[in-house]
Amino acid sequence: MIVFCQQGCLELLPRSGISIKGKKAVVVGRSNIVGLPVSLLLLKADATVTIVHSHTHDPESIIREADIIIAAAGQAMMIKGSWIKPGAAVIDVGTNAIDDPSKKSGYRLVGDVDYQEACKVAGWITPVPGGVGPMTVAMLLKNTLDGAKYVIEQ
Repeated sequence: MIVFCQQGCLELLPRSGISIKGKKAVVVGRSNIVGLPVSLLLLKADATVTIVHSHTHDPESIIREADIIIAAAGQAMMIKGSWIKPGAAVIDVGTNAIDDPSKKSGYRLVGDVDYQEACKVAGWITPVPGGVGPMTVAMLLKNTLDGAKYVIEQ
């Protein structure tokens, strides 16, 4: 079984008609929770993978070459639309709270990608909230079902 967040990220691509094989993928973030595991899954799916992290020189130029971007840096709206190759697929895993006095709560949730800019350039992009989260829940349910089937078959 694959951890459901990473599985959900990668499941979004083929279900949206996006091929992974042979594509240049950039994962922004190298955490043990999302960045590294999703990088390994992309490699297993035959993508060419580059990891961008806090010590990467000129991340903008690296990200701009990507066909697939997985944003998991934990920095609100870090990736600008100008950093994205036209037509690229963007999966924004980040969930960050930023101040917003117009909201009753005083804040709103945004991703690691500046969605308003990125959606003008990207060929496909997940929103925050409502993008990766629902697929993560679906993969949790799938893993639960797969586990139950395994136990029954033993």
